[in-house]
Amino acid sequence: MSLRKRISLRNTLAFRLTLWYAGIFTLSSCVAFLLFYTLITSVIQDRTDQELLSQVNRFSTLDAAEGIEAVKNAAVIEAQAAGVKKVFFRLLALNGQAFSSSNMAYWKDIDIDDAAIKELLRGHGHAFETITIPNRREKVRVLYAFLSPIIILQVGQAMESYSRFLDAFKGIFITTMTFLIVLAAGVGWFMARRAVSGVEAVTRTAQKISGGNLEERVPVKGRGDEIDQLATTFNQMLNRVQALLTEIKEMSDNIAHDLRSPITRIRGIAEVTLTTGKSLNEYEAMAASTVEECDRLLDMINTMLMISKTEAGVDGLVQEEIDLTSLVRKACELFEPAAEDKGVILRCDVSSGSRLTGDTRMIQRMLSNLLDNAIKYTPPEGSVSLSLSENGREIAVSIKDTGVGLSPTELPRIFERFYRCDQSRSQAGIGLGLSLARAVARAHGGEITVMSAPNQGSTFTVTLPKSLPPRS
Repeated sequence: MSLRKRISLRNTLAFRLTLWYAGIFTLSSCVAFLLFYTLITSVIQDRTDQELLSQVNRFSTLDAAEGIEAVKNAAVIEAQAAGVKKVFFRLLALNGQAFSSSNMAYWKDIDIDDAAIKELLRGHGHAFETITIPNRREKVRVLYAFLSPIIILQVGQAMESYSRFLDAFKGIFITTMTFLIVLAAGVGWFMARRAVSGVEAVTRTAQKISGGNLEERVPVKGRGDEIDQLATTFNQMLNRVQALLTEIKEMSDNIAHDLRSPITRIRGIAEVTLTTGKSLNEYEAMAASTVEECDRLLDMINTMLMISKTEAGVDGLVQEEIDLTSLVRKACELFEPAAEDKGVILRCDVSSGSRLTGDTRMIQRMLSNLLDNAIKYTPPEGSVSLSLSENGREIAVSIKDTGVGLSPTELPRIFERFYRCDQSRSQAGIGLGLSLARAVARAHGGEITVMSAPNQGSTFTVTLPKSLPPRS
């Protein structure tokens, strides 16, 4: 493995998770070992202390019954029976001078602790100390206690078995811990790799997408965990990005097409007038046509900007109390002359009291676009009906016409920018009215739906909440 790969491995999340897992496991095991070690040493030392105290009690009883000579003999016999390298006895005067002892050849390095003698003389019943003899592995536990009011007994016991047990315990612990740490690192690496496998899948997908393949998606394993949620969210984002890119491409094509026509007309009028025009009236007509085409272009550009800003939430909606009933009636009054001129009956079936919070100017624009479309595509002697209905939280505005209707293939696309149905090609317009209406409805937390059939008319329904949703 190259140095670059090793460095890359150290920087991976899986490697850091493995280190954390193994480190925490090792630390926890060491703490557990220390606690267990302390408990074991405490138990063994207590047992040793109890054995030494039993020796003192036995010799004290013997001294009271048979005298000090019996104690001396018993000490020698006891030491020989247990082993001169395992236990020793000393009889001390109150000044700390030894006047009798068992075989001390092995214990010649054990001195009499003056501090322990002083502690006894101050009234303590006994005093313990643990001594480490130079050049020996085992320790010695020594007890000082009164055998009688004028005699002190010093008894010591080698902690050889104690030392062997602790050495064996340490060896087992080190071996076991080495195995467990390796096992913990392996398990930690497996778990970390399994945990971040979903993140790696997201990374691989992002790398493929950065290469231009927008069709790639992150596989969702269906476990319902955080990685699946990340993958699902990432895929939803990719779907949205792909849809936006498709819309941008279609919009660019439509803009190019819709801009080319008026610019071509402007250039054609100007060219014809310059080559054949002979009077001032012809040049005035050219200027008027140019202004008209420019106004059309400006209206298209302004509408596009309004749709983009509304969908992006750049310009915040003005939150005001709106009497929607009054707003709908005014819209009907505004379009009634246009409906009469075309021979279309315009009905406004609304009741008073429908109110909501929103942007009055934007809702007016939405209603105007929908009414204009309804009247535009309804033949003479047809009708357009506008009605209001509401429930506890929402208000629905329905605009129903008896116009040309829409085919099932056209319905999914009518809200796209610049999309115009076949029957609308002969009508004036740029194909942005319904896109703006949907953007306004969604900006208010609502939605716009349509039901239509060819030659049977269409019904557009705008559903709006009575209060604006909170801003994210």
